[in-house]
Amino acid sequence: MFSQSLLPYNTFGLDVSTEEIYPVEDLISLHQFWISRRWENRPWHILGGGSNVLITDNLAGTVLLNRIRGKREIAREGNQIWIEFGGGENWHDAVMWAVEKGYGGLENMSLIPGTVGAAPIQNIGAYGVELKDHFVYLDAFCWETGTQVRFERSACEFGYRDSIFKRWAKGKYFITHICLQLELQPKVNTQYGDIASTLQSWGIQNPSIEEVSRAVIHIRQSKLPNPAELGNCGSFFKNPVIPESQFKELQARIPEAKHFPVGAGWVKVPAGWLIEHAGWKGHRAGAVGVHEKQALVLVNYGGAQGKEVIALAQKIQADILQRYGIELEMEVNAW
Repeated sequence: MFSQSLLPYNTFGLDVSTEEIYPVEDLISLHQFWISRRWENRPWHILGGGSNVLITDNLAGTVLLNRIRGKREIAREGNQIWIEFGGGENWHDAVMWAVEKGYGGLENMSLIPGTVGAAPIQNIGAYGVELKDHFVYLDAFCWETGTQVRFERSACEFGYRDSIFKRWAKGKYFITHICLQLELQPKVNTQYGDIASTLQSWGIQNPSIEEVSRAVIHIRQSKLPNPAELGNCGSFFKNPVIPESQFKELQARIPEAKHFPVGAGWVKVPAGWLIEHAGWKGHRAGAVGVHEKQALVLVNYGGAQGKEVIALAQKIQADILQRYGIELEMEVNAW
């Protein structure tokens, strides 16, 4: 029954299977699957790069793989250029393509795993830049009507690692293309994380977008495990945003508590710092564990089951809540 392995399609390296795998190469193949109606009486799921998904068990039904490729210029005006990407494009490859072309804006999001089509679902971001900062629109196949629908930025209701596609629109659309607005004369952003210090250590004073991208890749590779070598989904938890009054209570107990102001009356506390401070960094439970270099990452040491990962995540959540009164929310989507 579950004859199609999903091991190559999830970065956590979970040995799970499904009944059918259906690659979607273009709108025609997607529409053909839709008109077959065989999805009406059994489950179906959409996978891009499988980098933000934790598949806890075998999946009944069909898994649709987003493999719609392509990049094309939509328009130019002044310093801006609009590029439309196929939803099945690898995100990092798309960023590298933009950097090579000299189109700025995405370089801080280098090396984020996954596909372009999955990027708007949780409004991916890194080092002070989020997808929404450059997002123009996305085109999606509506499962109810079998037609293409366009969502402008405001309609997506982007938030911190959030959008309508994680809420009421979840499972109702297949994202086929997204359009991003990039810069022809880029202004680099080196204010977040270790980008500036890394560039300084290289003797670079006025970095190009290529050099910023290279710094981001260097930082990420030094902190995060390669999924090809050690199964993981990257950041497993969201960084919690809490009221400033609650943070002051935490700071009174732990003066060195790391934090970032995010607006009037609110503070972001790094989830990785909370987990490490609680002593979970490097913890191992059988085949699963917390990465030894980055506490925000849960890893599969080989042969892990999705249920084991969830169990460890829940223990961490319960401990952080008990210790600090802060709820950790999983960034990873568990199926």
